[in-house]
Amino acid sequence: MNVAALLHELSEESKRRSYILRYEILDQTTNLIKARLFISPDLFIQVYRNDRYDSTNYSLIHNQTRIFGRDQLSQVWHRHTVDAPEAHDKSADGRKAVNLADFLDEIEIILAALNLP
Repeated sequence: MNVAALLHELSEESKRRSYILRYEILDQTTNLIKARLFISPDLFIQVYRNDRYDSTNYSLIHNQTRIFGRDQLSQVWHRHTVDAPEAHDKSADGRKAVNLADFLDEIEIILAALNLP
């Protein structure tokens, strides 16, 4: 994955998933993108990619706090679970590589379980 591919995926997934109200690009260069996919005013998904450092971060933010996330640095992934969002889950499932669509699939399950919009 790179910034250009992620930018395309942001647009496509925003159109495909009705619960995403809109997305905003917060920062973008040829090597970096930071964006938010808004579900409600206090619930959004933050997406970050830096090609220079081979780093990707996906986070579900509710009331200004990360409640779930997946991070990648140099092809090594870890997860921040709903039960322990401050901890790094490096189990086999936690290390699973995901793209934005995969992460949004996980988010849908989490939103339903937490009864969030």
